[in-house]
Amino acid sequence: MCKTDEEKAAGAEQAFLGLELLEEAYEKSSKGKRFFGGDNIGYLDIVLGSSLGWVEVIEIMRGVKLFDNAKFPLLAGWAERFRAAAVVKKLMPEAEKLMEYGKAVQARMNAAAAN
Repeated sequence: MCKTDEEKAAGAEQAFLGLELLEEAYEKSSKGKRFFGGDNIGYLDIVLGSSLGWVEVIEIMRGVKLFDNAKFPLLAGWAERFRAAAVVKKLMPEAEKLMEYGKAVQARMNAAAAN
């Protein structure tokens, strides 16, 4: 867990470096299509898309936009298309519920560390 503003900034910078690589990978693998493997959601989309709820939680809690359309237009577009898919809408947990769960886990971890 980041404690100082410097640690938060360093963490965000690390995340952005990783997202730059992911943006490049998306550009190469999608070949201009809607998803990583083409026009339909595939395995890689599901693997990466399953983390989008937690990405949203991080964005809310840290106050930083990770899938920023200005910085990562391809990834931001992909994330929007993935979330908009009917099958995903039915299964994607709400960020608020994930945040509640994350806070509960963090509280248990803090309590265990204090003992």
